[in-house]
Amino acid sequence: MPIDIETFTEADDEELTGVTNGERVVRFLYRNDDKAFTPSEIAEATGVKKTSIGTVLRRLRERHLLEHKGDYWAIGDEETVRDAFRFHRDMDALDERLGAEDLDEWREHAAANRSE
Repeated sequence: MPIDIETFTEADDEELTGVTNGERVVRFLYRNDDKAFTPSEIAEATGVKKTSIGTVLRRLRERHLLEHKGDYWAIGDEETVRDAFRFHRDMDALDERLGAEDLDEWREHAAANRSE
């Protein structure tokens, strides 16, 4: 389905492909689970900007998807990674089937229920 030129011009790769930087990193490290890489090597291999890679790696580590030692990063526990991707896939399927959740609507509902 085509998009308008304004959307094309203003959107970044993540918005247009639907693939996050985190997904790119995890997929790369998962495919190379017999190696560990520096942030620069990961950025180059995945196309994630070098200015963003540190934040991406730290967030993935906080979610127990990556391991970190010294200057090197590697994929974390494979079962944890598989579970995370299954969850993500299932949520995408539910969003497609039932419609995406509206965060503002949830906040309004939560605020209304607190005052009752």
